[in-house]
Amino acid sequence: MTSATSVPAPPSDGSRCPCGLGDVYGACCGPVLRQERRAATAEALMRSRYTAFAVRDVEHLLRSWHPQERPLREELDASLADDTRWLRLEILSTADGGPFDDEGTVEFLAIARTPEGRHRQHETSRFVREDGAWLYVSAQESAQD
Repeated sequence: MTSATSVPAPPSDGSRCPCGLGDVYGACCGPVLRQERRAATAEALMRSRYTAFAVRDVEHLLRSWHPQERPLREELDASLADDTRWLRLEILSTADGGPFDDEGTVEFLAIARTPEGRHRQHETSRFVREDGAWLYVSAQESAQD
């Protein structure tokens, strides 16, 4: 991601998944981004959304956003059109969001490199499950630097 016009290619299925879980992309977030399977938990959807930000997969981000909260494509395109390079995701805590829940939250810390330097995004995201699919609803952001 060296310029605003470049879109990184998705990782190969045999490479490590950007979400940091430690699995390979083809067994982790890849099938979720390709719509081959649904995220089983709110945390799995959070990890797939982080991966989508890292590889600028606008389609997955829009699909996984709750329709009542989803931004316009143009707004999302604009927010991804910078030189931010996502480096690491740490899941700090989860509440509910399991395979038998309909709501859940995931607190995370995402580390990125921007043209201005290091960026930390600390957030608690809220998810709901509708018709068997987890959807991102909203976030409460903590201090960022």
